[in-house]
Amino acid sequence: MSMDPLNLLKSAAGAAGPGGIAAPGTTNAGCAVGRADTKGVEGGAAAGERDFQSYLLDSLEEVNKLQQQAQTGAEDLVTGRTDNVAEVMGRIRKAEVAFSMLMEIRNKLIDAYGEIRQMRV
Repeated sequence: MSMDPLNLLKSAAGAAGPGGIAAPGTTNAGCAVGRADTKGVEGGAAAGERDFQSYLLDSLEEVNKLQQQAQTGAEDLVTGRTDNVAEVMGRIRKAEVAFSMLMEIRNKLIDAYGEIRQMRV
């Protein structure tokens, strides 16, 4: 099992598929994730580089994909379409680790925002 389920330590090359985070048992139908247009913003990412927003959204999409795979595996196990318990448990654990990592990133971002807000100008 990979220790970096969100590929945070690897190069930022490649993109995840479209979609947002769906609650367990729901689909992404009708869900749209808006991306801000940063083409005209000064100090934005150079050509070929990804900005923070797209990197964060791709990470959210990857966590969502892992959670959907875990849910599908659990449903397959319950309905008898698969009998490979180890594979299903691996998918579930990978999704749990990815979600925990995502929550820690969120917590760090909130802490950083709070520190920035308290700075005196």
